[in-house]
Amino acid sequence: MTFPIIVDAHLDLAYNGLKYQRKYLHGTGVIRNLEFGGWQEAENGRCTVSFPDMMRGRVGIGFGTIFCEPARSDLGASRGMAYSTPKEAHAQGLRQLDWYRHLADHEPRIRLISSRNDLYDVLGDWGSTPMGPNAAGTRQLDSGAHGDEAAHRHIGLVLLMEGADPILEPKELEFWVERGVRIVGLAWGQTRYSGGTNAPGGLTAIGFELLEQMARLGVVLDVSHMAHKALMQALDVFQGAHVIASHSNPHKITPTDRHLPDEAIDAIAHRGGVMGVVLYNRFLKHDWVKGSKKTDVTMDHIIRCIDYVCQRTGSSNHVGIGSDFDGGFGLESIPAELGGSRDLYKIGISLLQRGYSAGDTQKIMGGNWLRVLQAAL
Repeated sequence: MTFPIIVDAHLDLAYNGLKYQRKYLHGTGVIRNLEFGGWQEAENGRCTVSFPDMMRGRVGIGFGTIFCEPARSDLGASRGMAYSTPKEAHAQGLRQLDWYRHLADHEPRIRLISSRNDLYDVLGDWGSTPMGPNAAGTRQLDSGAHGDEAAHRHIGLVLLMEGADPILEPKELEFWVERGVRIVGLAWGQTRYSGGTNAPGGLTAIGFELLEQMARLGVVLDVSHMAHKALMQALDVFQGAHVIASHSNPHKITPTDRHLPDEAIDAIAHRGGVMGVVLYNRFLKHDWVKGSKKTDVTMDHIIRCIDYVCQRTGSSNHVGIGSDFDGGFGLESIPAELGGSRDLYKIGISLLQRGYSAGDTQKIMGGNWLRVLQAAL
């Protein structure tokens, strides 16, 4: 079965492009050769994402993050990417925003999605809507873009801010929305707005204010990385129409504060939202640690997470893919059957083999995310 389009709801492209100088216009094989034995590979693993590989794997839409690294983080050498003050976070966020805008301005095959028309144009390229293909931008990305078959296609990127510290104050959200940000997560670790991963706590006063501004402006709330207290507060008070978890797994499978308790899964589903399954081995198999065998985690662990959400919510409408590929881990730390973005389609094949219908599989591989985007943009 060929999937018209696959959506990956979490990719730290700008962060990696700036910090590790990853050349995402090359294929992953080229990038791995360029980084072989170097500090990038040592710190972030072997590359799993590239635009040619996304094209080859029919990953036509990704949520590209603006992720700013707190100076207190344990992600490794900051290489000038960390922040200690709100002004530093703001500057880092703008730098990443400029990275995306420069990419879209200079690479005809990349398109930023900030409106429903942008979304429909990209979908039309991939034959996923009745609309005809957009003929603009026929230059191939590297040598892996399927030649003439993919000559008219774009990869669409939806901008997602992961951790809201770059927003200096809630009323400044409008500035970021005007520049294309459509999804905001309040936390990564602790931020000025919310408790976060490994930083228990609730929403702060300005966190509540930011949620009000997000609702007013129609910004999608991403609850991934929110501490459980803040998470449940946000799900209770947020008056906006759209809530997602771009990259989170069920807490019942991976019992840490990084993942979603059942009541949060229920609340997201009740609001018509979607959660994206993270494809990091440590989040798929709780006793796996870096340095363990890649082959210790398999497709079965991915399907277990997907199936848990489907069974919990009673349908296939509330789960998708949020790979977080290259998000502090690489090829060595993803399931045995996967080599990166080009292999995401294998998840759909596995779902079909396990008895999921074609319609349900299409939803999980991208349709659920497209439903949210169509409503939100």
